[in-house]
Amino acid sequence: MPTNAEVEAALATVVEPELGHPIVDLGMVVGLAVDGPVVAVVLALPLQGEAREARLRTLVADAVVGATDAERVDVDVREMTPEEQQHCARVLRAEPPPNPLRIVDVNAPARPAARPNPFLDSTTRVIAVSSGKGGVGKSSVTTNLAIALAQRGNRVAAIDADVWGFSMPRMLGVDHPPDLVDDLIVPPTANGVRLISMGFFASEEQAVIWRGPMLHKALEQFLTDVHWGAVDFLVVDMPPGTGDVALSMAQFLPRAEVIVVTTPQTAAQRVAQRAAAMAAKVDLAVTGVIENMSWFTGDDGKRYELFGAGGGRELADRLGVPLLGQVPLVPDLRIGGDDGHPIVVAHPDDEAAVAFRAIAAAVEAMDPSADR
Repeated sequence: MPTNAEVEAALATVVEPELGHPIVDLGMVVGLAVDGPVVAVVLALPLQGEAREARLRTLVADAVVGATDAERVDVDVREMTPEEQQHCARVLRAEPPPNPLRIVDVNAPARPAARPNPFLDSTTRVIAVSSGKGGVGKSSVTTNLAIALAQRGNRVAAIDADVWGFSMPRMLGVDHPPDLVDDLIVPPTANGVRLISMGFFASEEQAVIWRGPMLHKALEQFLTDVHWGAVDFLVVDMPPGTGDVALSMAQFLPRAEVIVVTTPQTAAQRVAQRAAAMAAKVDLAVTGVIENMSWFTGDDGKRYELFGAGGGRELADRLGVPLLGQVPLVPDLRIGGDDGHPIVVAHPDDEAAVAFRAIAAAVEAMDPSADR
């Protein structure tokens, strides 16, 4: 017959899939009973949803049956209380538990402690995808590049920092908003990429009319008030141009590697060069160029260079960085962005999807320290 100790040891191996921590550490196991070959477990869930409940029931039952002589495992679930959520959030932030003996001045105004930026001193590579102007397909490139990096086995997160023109939730295929554990935001995941975006807090029809300080604070919260977990690549969809958001992101993510997106035409690459100049001004390293809309392949198999040729190569040579890849103009790339089925997932053999996978491999192979 299983013992309490054996069941507890089995439960300690179960990891909450979205939060990435053992359920015991998160305080999710709130009840346990062993009656002969039958084990009963009660879980308090920080994240709600039928699919999540079903997945955790299966994980717990499989872990206990696999590690003990239990013949049946009954798993009941309930929502976490506010106090339980506070404990869970402290674990996710790696904060120490509150000290009950600490002397508190009840007359002093409450000041929330500043939360650390998890990407300042981490090994996460930050890829800031930039452009000199809109209309070059920067968000499509960011979305498909992030997914292609995830398909290569990397843990990938993304920030849609294009506050005024947010589009990544739709493009990535996100079907639900972020969750909250206490006051900590848990970003949704789609196609292997965790995402935070202004699009979760404003409707697509709503205009975001903010001045610099409000933008700065919002971007800071995207970094510090979100449970990102372990991340290999943070891909940032920067707004076009060289405004307030670019300055703020340079301050928050000083190790970011800037990749500039342009189209082949000469006029576009000259404008894109301004984004590179902006990066140099704030001491960010420009590590590569991606040329989008490079050609269109007709039914006759012939390539048509609708927007000219050579702009990406010329910009890369001028900046002294590699041309990471050329992405052709294909209808499925646009359609996939509109309906939430990115081309690298929906049409993996398409020439554009092949190009994105090659770009992801090139980005992964780069040595960021060489540009510092």
